[in-house]
Amino acid sequence: MTNDTILITAPKVHAEATELLRDYRLVFTDALVTEDALVKLCITEKPVAILARYGLFNERVLAASPKLKVISRHGVGMDAIDKIAAARLGIAVEAAIGSNSQAVAEHAIGMMFACARKLAWLDHRMRQVHWDKDGYLGMELCGATLGIVGCGSIGRRVAEFGKAMGMNVLVCDPYLSASDLPAGVTQVDLDVVLRRSDIVSLHCPLNDETRGMLSAEKLNVLKAGTIVINTARAGLFDEHAMQSKLHEGRLSLGLDCFVDEPLRADSGWLTTPNSVLTPHVGGTTDGGMKGMGVGAARNILKHLEARA
Repeated sequence: MTNDTILITAPKVHAEATELLRDYRLVFTDALVTEDALVKLCITEKPVAILARYGLFNERVLAASPKLKVISRHGVGMDAIDKIAAARLGIAVEAAIGSNSQAVAEHAIGMMFACARKLAWLDHRMRQVHWDKDGYLGMELCGATLGIVGCGSIGRRVAEFGKAMGMNVLVCDPYLSASDLPAGVTQVDLDVVLRRSDIVSLHCPLNDETRGMLSAEKLNVLKAGTIVINTARAGLFDEHAMQSKLHEGRLSLGLDCFVDEPLRADSGWLTTPNSVLTPHVGGTTDGGMKGMGVGAARNILKHLEARA
């Protein structure tokens, strides 16, 4: 047992993760932890590591604990952590790579089905005592073209699901060669994905290259009726332009991540039609939560033991 503290920015993590960290004093936060609260906790608790699920970790937060050696992400998205500041401060930054890939891929496929068959709309109408059998028309995924932007561990699984369902799969990932891709998919550039796809599923990180990737101009390239799925990161498309396309009835959307989270009562998303919205839970399954928690804990121990 050590007197050192690990700060966990969540009310709880998987039991196996806390067991791995049992030799440390664990301090938990709530899900809506603010920058000021993080700074205060880092000053008072002086954690040697942060297991980061919620919150933003800028230089002010990272510099607040003189003992901080590593910040380990509960998941794979790294845009909430200032990696440049961390490097300058000598703080290691880790992600639990691959920990929630299956969960997020399944969520993306579920959203495709929900949008293609208008399940949320039909459920809402049924509960208002409507029977929309006449006039309803869904989309069959078998034979449709699925465009995947980003073919890492999640995108690869989505591609394999798509092929298994009989879809034609296009992949845009400039960092992979054709030999690295799943069998039976076609590698193309982004414009080809946007022009030819019936469903576009985003599985790339948010960085300077991908931020705003689907601009208003790019959204105009999509065919009428295209389904867009984003279970990756907010900021990959222009939210206002996307909302306009949805109000026009030109596109459908499955969305699990938002620029402003949680959604406020006046959020434009709450009145946006032709969309299926979920509260950033793509990786939140029994297997996903275990994988993220355990992966993050192991990354912490790897660095702390190396510096002991």
